[in-house]
Amino acid sequence: MTPQELRAFCLEFNAVTEEFPFNPETSVFKVLGRVFALSALDGEPLTVNLKCHPDDAVRLREEHAAIVPGWHMNKRHWNTVTVAELPDRLVRELIEDSYDLVVAGLPKAERLRLDRA
Repeated sequence: MTPQELRAFCLEFNAVTEEFPFNPETSVFKVLGRVFALSALDGEPLTVNLKCHPDDAVRLREEHAAIVPGWHMNKRHWNTVTVAELPDRLVRELIEDSYDLVVAGLPKAERLRLDRA
């Protein structure tokens, strides 16, 4: 997956914005103001921080050397994924899971707003 494909995939989800609160190099993808993915799209290697259920986070780290505890994030809930070392399908699933976890944590009124969009 290229940086452009990663960015485009993140932006495909409902109500997503891309922001740069830390610096011009770090894309922060948010759904209704809540972060679900962070990536320095010009980084070498390309990595992305993704939210993950704690049990799944541990399992994924054990199964894949390319998945490690989230860099500068809560290590229990976030993983850093080295994109080129994993199949695109898995990276897409991890991004989608991160988005879904964040949406599930939104207040009911905001989730309903998403459903109507």
